[in-house]
Amino acid sequence: MSSASRLLALLPFAAALAVTAQEPAAASERDQRFFKQVEGQWSGPGEIVAGKYKGTKFVCTFAGSTPRNAIGMALDGGCRVGVFNQDMSAQVERARSGYRGTFLDGAKGKGLDVVSGSVNGKYAVFGIHRNELTGAMRAQLTDEETMNITISVHVEEELVPVIGMTLKRLDTQAVGALATE
Repeated sequence: MSSASRLLALLPFAAALAVTAQEPAAASERDQRFFKQVEGQWSGPGEIVAGKYKGTKFVCTFAGSTPRNAIGMALDGGCRVGVFNQDMSAQVERARSGYRGTFLDGAKGKGLDVVSGSVNGKYAVFGIHRNELTGAMRAQLTDEETMNITISVHVEEELVPVIGMTLKRLDTQAVGALATE
């Protein structure tokens, strides 16, 4: 086989490698667009919808930001129930094997670890874990001004919503346009 024939035979493999190499970059750009939209000031009501404290209503205020040299986001602020305030924070960054981060001070403290995640256009879903407790946090941008967050936990074989909140942007201008995916 001539060298030209060998090169022609390898073209389909090279094309497949080029497409595969571009997919993570496209996913990274899509993820970064989503997280950029979370930047800014957010506030809104929430409710515990299952469990011991079912029916408890609260109001949260967060500052959303993105890390300078990584793909991810941070929400820092707090929630108020009546006269009681509770600091709240979540940090998520893309790692080699998906997303990693913490809710509050992580599972070693009083919080949860973020152990996985994916971004799909207008929403992101993150796997959460603490001891035997596993679940998911979903953040969805329904429009440039509204973000819905739902935290669900596994109860036997089902994923049961436990906390839901709807946050409205307090900034006068959205940081980025919603992804079209």
